[in-house]
Order: sequence, then structure tokens, then C-alpha cells
Amino acid sequence: MTSSPRCAAARLLFLLACLTAVVGLSVAGSSSAYNAHPKLVVVIVIDQFRGDYLERYRDQFGDAGFRLLLDHGAYFSNCNYDYANTRTAPGHATLFTGAYSNGHGIAANEWWDQKKKRMVTSVEDDSTKLVGAAPDKMGDKAGASPHNLLADTLGDELKLATQGKSRVFGVSLKDRAAVLPAGYAGDAAYWIEPKTGAWITSTYYRDALPKWVQDFNSSRPAKYWDREWKDAQGAVLRSTAHRKGKNGEEAGFYEVVGSTTFGNEYEFEFAKELMVYEKLGLGPATDLFSISLSPNDILGHQVGPDSPEMQQMALDLDRELADFFNFLGHQIGLANVWIALSADHGVSSLPDAVKKLRIPAANLNVEKLEAQINQAIAAKFSPGHIAADLKYVKLDYPLAWLDQDAFAAAHVHEHDAEKAVGEAMKQAGLRNYYTKSQLAEGEVPNTALGRKYLNSYSPEGSWYVMGVPDIYTVGPGKGTDHTSPYNYDTHVPLAFYGLPFQPGTYRTSVEPVDLAPTLASLLGINAPTHSIGRVLTEALAHRATTSASGEGQP
Repeated sequence: MTSSPRCAAARLLFLLACLTAVVGLSVAGSSSAYNAHPKLVVVIVIDQFRGDYLERYRDQFGDAGFRLLLDHGAYFSNCNYDYANTRTAPGHATLFTGAYSNGHGIAANEWWDQKKKRMVTSVEDDSTKLVGAAPDKMGDKAGASPHNLLADTLGDELKLATQGKSRVFGVSLKDRAAVLPAGYAGDAAYWIEPKTGAWITSTYYRDALPKWVQDFNSSRPAKYWDREWKDAQGAVLRSTAHRKGKNGEEAGFYEVVGSTTFGNEYEFEFAKELMVYEKLGLGPATDLFSISLSPNDILGHQVGPDSPEMQQMALDLDRELADFFNFLGHQIGLANVWIALSADHGVSSLPDAVKKLRIPAANLNVEKLEAQINQAIAAKFSPGHIAADLKYVKLDYPLAWLDQDAFAAAHVHEHDAEKAVGEAMKQAGLRNYYTKSQLAEGEVPNTALGRKYLNSYSPEGSWYVMGVPDIYTVGPGKGTDHTSPYNYDTHVPLAFYGLPFQPGTYRTSVEPVDLAPTLASLLGINAPTHSIGRVLTEALAHRATTSASGEGQP
């Protein structure tokens, strides 16, 4: 089959970019953030992208997307998070701090705030306001910042090393996935207002949107509505036509467009605009750009990892990546760019599909489970006063947040309260539990599983209990989720492209905490404050200064 002119041109540009990179290897000298070698580091995080996807679809990918990293970069096929709280906020914090929750403090997407008597998000900050959203969309919502981080990030260390000359940006459809990678010193983090799709930020970064963002918001979101997402055979998978949401109100941009391939296209379009107008990669020091792609997660919760929609999402993303890498080549030159790719977590297969293979699995009903746990606690600590609205626990399966005031009224202290909730969770069907008190004291079994829960500890939030779920058992009554310490949730890709990296597939065991210290070492800067990862020397091109372990297999 002959290639189209467009494909042939793209392949030619890719080959020219690779040639430029090879030539650059002989003239670029040693890497250093201080003199802009490289000019730009791009870290791409794909939300809910399992580690097996790259192998599953490898033969269907084109030459210049994922395979730029697979065939011409250092690809680690056996990368796993060594913790249990496989959620978006902890995952992004881990990638950019080089630490787990017991280092960076982000244990969940949200947690119970005892003073506010409600759940708050990991980046919610009352001292800031949203910037860019229409007044009727903002309401009394607080802005966002990285104020809950207990560690600094790769971008923070880059800023410190270059006395602020480096520029650091984070972009995602989700606030937490833009803010946490940008760190404390980021120049800006941008995410979307869920209803309109307009890009917004927080007064933590700036008091008004730059004109280029305002111009983008005035025209771009509209073109993503009323489109049909089709597979390779032309069958319509989804439509972005306006529709009602689950609550009967008009469904927003995040829900409708964000669950299709057009969401990735929209993010990359914004990322390109940011690079042009903020002149990323054109300054006196190395810049850092984090792009977190959310649509995979939005769709994946609904249809699971094995659906035709998820397959098409991966193939479409491959083409989007090829286009973006081509843009980087034109804008800066691939010899001047390092690219890292990973994910914040994996996902469970749909329980219904798992059960067909006689493997234990279940969709639970979180509301019923929460009510069952609350009834058990009420019966134990306040018999005779059981009421439908009496709540000791807020369940974010498999994590239970305790209302300290409710237990104080029953004269129950933290250790006893958490243990009682843990036992109630076991009675409700969870396999085991770890309390905040236990984790704070390091009282866990000296096992791989015990270590994962110890790494999940954070002093943030109220009292809590981390439940250990059964395999392939998820909280929602429909769809699927990622909340476990099991490999399907912890296994993610890790790959690097750029002059310092020796191309090959590396099957040694590595962790996402290795990303930040590896890049920091190559840039000649300090690793983030709480980083526990190692420098992946087996994948570095300058073999004379590295260990012989983990030999690549080009």
C-alpha cells in the first residue's frame, strides 16, 4: 500500500529530526540546565495509561508518535508505583517530586477537612481565586495552588538552580494534574473550566489571563462541539453534540469533549499556543513543560481498558503525539529537546469482563457501603441514637475519612476510632486495612504490600483508614476505577527520548520516582528535596560513567 503525501512528508520530517539529533550529539557538549542544554524538557503524563498499552498496540502505532520513544528512546517496560493510593493527584506529585505520599504528602485527590466539615481537593486553596472563568461559573469556588505539597518538585529545583531563568509550566484538563507538576515556583498552571472548556488559572500564578489565552478561549472551544469521533472503519464511537448530563443539566465540555480523542487534540492545541507565546525553549536556561492528558482517564472509567474506544483513543493519541513531536522539531529542533513519558496510574479491567473468566471481581455501590459502615459504627458508639444522617465516615473507596467531631462526641480517640472503622470495613467486605495511626508509627508487616501502604501515608487531612480491596473490586456500581496496590493499577510506562539516552528496551524493575532524579542528574541540578528514586544509568548514552547493569536491548 502506497503512503499518502502527508504520511511521506511526516516520515521525511521525522528522519530529518533524527539526523539532526545525531549531528547534535557531536556538537552539543555536556548537558546543563545553566546553559540551555537541552533548551526544553517536555514531560508527558497520560492519565490512566496502563503499562501494557504500549506493547498491546505497538504494531499499530505509526513511526513518529509513541515509537519515537519506543524505537529511538529508552523505554522501561517494567515500571511500577510502589504504593497503594493509585490516584491522579498522588501520581502526578510522585512523578515530579521523586517521592511517594509519605514524602510529598498528597495521599488522595481529595480528603476530609475537619474545619470545613467537607471534602476538599488536593490543590484547593482559599487564599487564591480562579482566574479566567466567567463569574457565573466561578461562584464562591476557591482557586488552586501546590500549597499542600510537603516536598518541592523538579521544576522548583530547576528554578532554584538557574535563579529563576528557567520557565516552568503545567497544562491539563484537571487542576491537580496541572498544578502539582508545575510545583511551587511554576510560572503558570492552566486547566479548564469544566462547563465551557475555557482555560483558567489561579491568582497564585497571575491576576489575569494573558491575552493569548483570552484569544484562545474566545474561539477554540466552540470548534470541538458537535463532532463525531470515528474508528478506522468510519464507525461513529461518540459524538460531542450537546446533551444532558447525569444530573439532568446540560453536560459540560469536560464530560462531553473530554471523553473523546478531541480532548487530547484540544490540549495539544493549547500546548502549542503556550510554547509559541511564552517562547518556551528559547531562553538562556532549560525550560520545563508538563502536559497531562486527561481524556484517557475520563473515558476509561466508563468503558474499561479493553474496549474498542480505548484502543482507538490510543491510536489517535499516537497520531497526536507524532504531530506534536513534529511541532517541537520545527519550533526548537528535536536535538534541543528531551521528552519523558509516563502515567499517573493504571486501571482495573471491567469487573463484568473479569468475572466471565472466572476471576473474582465486583462492582460495589459506594453509597450503600458507606451507609453500612456508618451503621456499624453508630451501633457500636451511639446505640439508641442511630439516624439516617448520622455520619462518622465519608467513604472514598477504598479510603475512609473519619469525622473527628463525631467520634469526639462519643468520647472515642483516634486509635480506637480508626481501628473500629477498619473492622467495620472488613465486615463490609474489604480484605484488610491500615489506619493512619498505624502508618504514622510504621506499624506494618515487613512485606511488599505493607511497604506500599507505608509509602501511601500522609499527615494531611483528617483521621483515615486505608482499606485493602479484593482484586478487581472497584467502588462504582458501573464502569471501573483505579484504587488498588495491584499491578493493573501500579504498572505504567516510562520512556525517555533525547541525546543522553541510549535507545533500547530495558526490562529491569524501575519506578516512577526515578524520573525526576534521572532528569535532575542529567541537567546538573539537585534532585527534589524528598526524592528517593535512582538515576537510571543503564539507559544513558555515556556508557563509560554508568554501571553495566540493565543493559539495553536495541
